[in-house]
Amino acid sequence: MSLVEQLNQALPQTQCTRCGYPDCQRYAAAMAAGEAGINQCPPGGTEGVARLAAITGQTITALNPENGFEGPRTIAIIDEAWCIGCTLCIGVCPTDAIVGSNKRMHTVIEPYCTGCELCIPACPVDCIALEPVDMALTGWAAWPQNLADLARHRYESRGVRLAREAQENDARLQAKAVSKLADLPAHTKGTDKAPEVDRKRAIIEAALAKAKARQAKQA
Repeated sequence: MSLVEQLNQALPQTQCTRCGYPDCQRYAAAMAAGEAGINQCPPGGTEGVARLAAITGQTITALNPENGFEGPRTIAIIDEAWCIGCTLCIGVCPTDAIVGSNKRMHTVIEPYCTGCELCIPACPVDCIALEPVDMALTGWAAWPQNLADLARHRYESRGVRLAREAQENDARLQAKAVSKLADLPAHTKGTDKAPEVDRKRAIIEAALAKAKARQAKQA
């Protein structure tokens, strides 16, 4: 097992970004590369620092206050009376713990919520609050390994889903572009069509080339 994977497994997988990195895996990669300290994960708390110290051989240090402080596990609660169904919170939830649709009331699936807080600033009507599960438990005592494993699974599954949806959207747009390219004169208005047809052809061909390059890079 690589050092990055060992460090990632020792993190609580809340994907809260409070460490200063986009997710737990990239924080683990930064620690393995010596670019980040082992004391930047508030959800893991003091025990989390000890876990990372044991793996890296570094000295246990206090949590960096710039990243936050250890506290009880929280879950997001949506005030359904104020929810406007904007879906912005759904878009930022790292574990797909919020369900709902456009202009429909949203709700939180509590077992899937990591308390990451990312939905709070995303809400335009301030209808989301964080509530502690147990004030007496903090860090890993409040967030057992089975929940961390579940959160990681859901985060990784979400990443796969988003990548698939992006590819499907690209495919739809490419098919539409190819269709228009096949019969540009029919999609062009005006009496002097030739210059406009050439202009549109150049734009569509450039867009298709970019899409193909993006697909090749992803592959």
